[in-house]
Amino acid sequence: MLLSLDSFNELFNYATALILGWPFIIFMAAASLFCTISYGFIQFKYFFSSWKMALLPSSGPVGDSKANLSPLQAFINSLGMSLGNGAIAGVAASICVGGPGAIFWLVATGILLMAVRFAEVYLSVYFSDVHARIGGPTIYLKNLFAGKQLALLYTTLALCYANLVGNAIQVNAISISLQTVSNIKPLFIAIGMFFFVFYVMLGGAQRILKISDTLVPFKVGLFFISSFLVLIYHWQSLFGAISLIYRSAFSSQAAFAGVIGYSVQQAIRSGILRCIMATEAGLGTSGILYGSTESKKPVADAILSMLTVFISTVVSFLVGLSIIVSGVWNCGLTSTALTIASYETVFGFWGGIVVTVLSVSFGIGLIVSYGFIARELWLYFTSGRYEVAGSLLYCIFSAIGALCNAHILWVFGDLINAGMILLNIVGILMLNRVIKDGIIAYQKSRGRS
Repeated sequence: MLLSLDSFNELFNYATALILGWPFIIFMAAASLFCTISYGFIQFKYFFSSWKMALLPSSGPVGDSKANLSPLQAFINSLGMSLGNGAIAGVAASICVGGPGAIFWLVATGILLMAVRFAEVYLSVYFSDVHARIGGPTIYLKNLFAGKQLALLYTTLALCYANLVGNAIQVNAISISLQTVSNIKPLFIAIGMFFFVFYVMLGGAQRILKISDTLVPFKVGLFFISSFLVLIYHWQSLFGAISLIYRSAFSSQAAFAGVIGYSVQQAIRSGILRCIMATEAGLGTSGILYGSTESKKPVADAILSMLTVFISTVVSFLVGLSIIVSGVWNCGLTSTALTIASYETVFGFWGGIVVTVLSVSFGIGLIVSYGFIARELWLYFTSGRYEVAGSLLYCIFSAIGALCNAHILWVFGDLINAGMILLNIVGILMLNRVIKDGIIAYQKSRGRS
């Protein structure tokens, strides 16, 4: 007898919760903590150095002139990927599932994941292959036992991730925002996004990078101005909101210990998953960008890359704090609609407009950045052939995102997340000695200079 749709959804949700339950939480937390300790708390030691590298980039040429992008462009696009609707919609969704405590675990995870980002970018630059013209786990996983098979599996998952999370989920969040404030039909949004993405992809790598370089500063500036206005307006509730986040991270008002345990687990799991989704750290996708630079400075590039995780964690925290401080976190809304509700407490009707502009700029920025990732992965898969077919596939996923249910997209995104993280973290742990040797050599060279 065939399962009903409700029964299938229930079974699917149970399987997802099982896969992404305590074993995944413990594995991710342990791996992040191991990297932090193993590299000498590198995210703290070189925190100000990363800012210096971002604000005062080296003017000298780095790598081969035939490289697709420079290390600074890799940083900008990595930041563009980190600042997507994982912050605008994903953080709101995590609060709905895990409560205010999810924000605490999101921030804690983000700090630890900075060391994981260092590791994946270091390996990507260190093992970069000028012939393959791609970086990331696709290249460095080949140095493990059964590495070719692991690299192929990772590349397959990464291509799915680029099309689903970096594309369809972003369009879905944009669609929700536009429908909330203007009642535009999803079909029109799907058609519009299809042709926009087709225009971007048709221009190849240079058009993608040019658009991304323009979008990132705009969306970062707009977000910080608007979010600070929300927090300033509700400044009297700030202390209470921060206290609620901390208390909810470890306790619950539930009556039974079993329910309390489940509530805390939901907060931790939701916070970790949304942090990974928001920062992209642990997925290895930033390594694909940095591996395309043909840079010869793996430690310097890895230090610079950590800053993207920090910035995206701060952005996610501010979104979550805005939702909680405004008092709308338990109003029954979710995703982008919940973030809009928090902004409306300050800006009224214009709150929806502000969040919509943020959602569209965040989403388009991520779609454009992941357009580069999807293009590189597709060309790697097809040995440089059928570029137009790969672009059309990416455009089709844009249209699908506007028409699909948000919950289904996020669930599939989380499952792909888990597979990519498992493969990437295994690669990092197995190649840990290479990373530590590189750090030691870098510190000795700085000592001599």
